[in-house]
Amino acid sequence: MDDFYQRVLDKNTLFYFNHEFEERYEAQQLHSLRLLLYNLYLAVQSDPPIKKHHLDEILQKHNGLRAVLSLNGFSNEFLKRITTMARILDDDSLNKLLNRDKWNIDDESDPSNITEWGDKTIIDYLNTNDAFRAGFVDLFFEGATNPCLIQYLPPFELVKLSSEKFNFEVPAFLDTVVRYKEKGSYTGKRENNPEEELRQLLDAAKISYRSGVKLNRLMPLNDLSNRTMDLIIPDLDEPRVIVESSFLSTTSSSMGDKAKAMVNIKSRIRVLYPSALFIGFVDGIGWYVRKNDLETMVSAFDDIFTFRHDELIRFQSLLEKILQR
Repeated sequence: MDDFYQRVLDKNTLFYFNHEFEERYEAQQLHSLRLLLYNLYLAVQSDPPIKKHHLDEILQKHNGLRAVLSLNGFSNEFLKRITTMARILDDDSLNKLLNRDKWNIDDESDPSNITEWGDKTIIDYLNTNDAFRAGFVDLFFEGATNPCLIQYLPPFELVKLSSEKFNFEVPAFLDTVVRYKEKGSYTGKRENNPEEELRQLLDAAKISYRSGVKLNRLMPLNDLSNRTMDLIIPDLDEPRVIVESSFLSTTSSSMGDKAKAMVNIKSRIRVLYPSALFIGFVDGIGWYVRKNDLETMVSAFDDIFTFRHDELIRFQSLLEKILQR
């Protein structure tokens, strides 16, 4: 075993890369993006500021969407979520911004049954559907001032949807670079976690709780149910309410595993804490577009809440009723 350990240290390649892939990616992908952006730069410099037809033209080209997103720092994943959101909400102001009444795309009539479009579908529509592409151009130019997007998008992302991002001016470039660099830190801040809102609610209501600890009777179990719980109310000895929270704006294959784990935890809690309610806060567009995983997830709880204001009030009312007993 010591020889194996030393071998990993002595023979470590440190960083893996494939020479042929690196050369091919540099020549085909990165060079293409640089050329697209340089041509856009020349077009804007010859006729400033950026015009909508400039973006309309670049979005029809191979790698055009990638090039546009590299300028404003908007992730491809987040763009898919906005497209899905528009189809779910059917909001007048957002529909107008996206030119949606002219898309002529057969879409699901029931928002609850909408499935998310993949990258290829969106790119195909950008290449072939003039009205769809015009809507995306308007989104990149004016999205930051749209009432619906202002209501639903974090300001950190919203400011990226402005024509200023495409004028190749230093302040806009610096803003994009800073936001790209700070994205991970921003996402990981405790204050930016919806679970922190629950803790603040409990503190304001003077309700006792434990956060981020394991349930005593589950600790001896050697399986996935032996995990830290988001909230245990009012204490570890005799919990009345056990809360698990999952707010997802992105999707991943691990969502199915998480949902199954919650079902297993529920069965354990039923036996070991028969008088406790197992409550789930399940929210975010990530769950909205993974219907099968969502169905499994919600089956794990005695009651389900989202982080909408009226739902938080309902949660507080439930706690007050339970703790008065």
